[in-house]
Amino acid sequence: MKYTTLPKTSIKVSKICLGTMTWGNQNTQEEAFEQMDYALEQGVNFFDTAELYPVPATPATYADTERIIGNWFQKTGNRDKIVLASKIAGGGDYTKHIRTGGFTKQNITEAIEGSLQRLQTDYLDLYQLHWPSRGVNCFGVRDYPYEIATKEAENHLEILETLHTFVKAGTIRAIGLSNETPWGTMKYLQTAHDHNLPRPVTLQNSYSLIHRGYEVGLSEVSMREDIGLLAYSPLAQGVLSGKYLDGKSPEGSRGNLFPRFIARYMGDGSSEAVKRYQAIAKNNGITLSELSLAFVNQLPFVTSNIIGATKMSQLKENIGSIHIELSKQTLQDIQEVHAMIPNPAP
Repeated sequence: MKYTTLPKTSIKVSKICLGTMTWGNQNTQEEAFEQMDYALEQGVNFFDTAELYPVPATPATYADTERIIGNWFQKTGNRDKIVLASKIAGGGDYTKHIRTGGFTKQNITEAIEGSLQRLQTDYLDLYQLHWPSRGVNCFGVRDYPYEIATKEAENHLEILETLHTFVKAGTIRAIGLSNETPWGTMKYLQTAHDHNLPRPVTLQNSYSLIHRGYEVGLSEVSMREDIGLLAYSPLAQGVLSGKYLDGKSPEGSRGNLFPRFIARYMGDGSSEAVKRYQAIAKNNGITLSELSLAFVNQLPFVTSNIIGATKMSQLKENIGSIHIELSKQTLQDIQEVHAMIPNPAP
């Protein structure tokens, strides 16, 4: 395994992070335990979860993923071996079964205390704001949704002051953002600087070969402000495995069970790009999944690559991608496809 540190901290994390959003829905607790056991054996010390998980989010399964991880900690005693990240659910219709009102002091406190209890721990290494509550362009929306975005933005000062109380208490070691924009990220960084409060050290946004929008503005923020990307959906919900090409929909796959979650990655442009990337992978004697993950692993603004799997074979392949080095020619071939079909998935 390869390791780095969360920016501005001494927290050492594996470049591969174990994603958990299928546990409690597509995966049973027993299967989740097997994934965590194997990941740790392979040197993965970074787990990412959220109170919202599993996804699709429903009242019946709310926070079950955190409970599963907490049960694994209780069974194995491995809490001190893991850098643990979780998140408070942000705004939107899909979180109304959790709470309303945005990132208020009361809501943040309630969310943190709930996560700690379910995870059976007294601290979180990284705590993240899952979604902006003001409304931003995300998940299939390319343009800023000015007609529906709220006029008022989050109270950045109140949020950071509230999180600061938990940092001072040792309950949280570092804070991060998720699904944020360049404006939102800089607003948090500036507020932290102006008021001597904890600054976000990571930004968890989607990134893949067919969704490289992060590079438009946020990659510069990452590099110049030292806030690392935790890349999620690096396989575009499985589309970059190639298993959905030519109209295929494997039984039990996420695209088969929850087609709306992969719809943003399934346009004609995406399909053509996937075919071209698959040809590059074949020429290099590796799988499309390995190519896709290895590309993300080597990016200078990526702190860790969040992989997720429902099957052990997928998990082994995904973790193994850390050992693949892409040649300059391969990177050039990838850039040529990107130049012809840039960011086909919004």
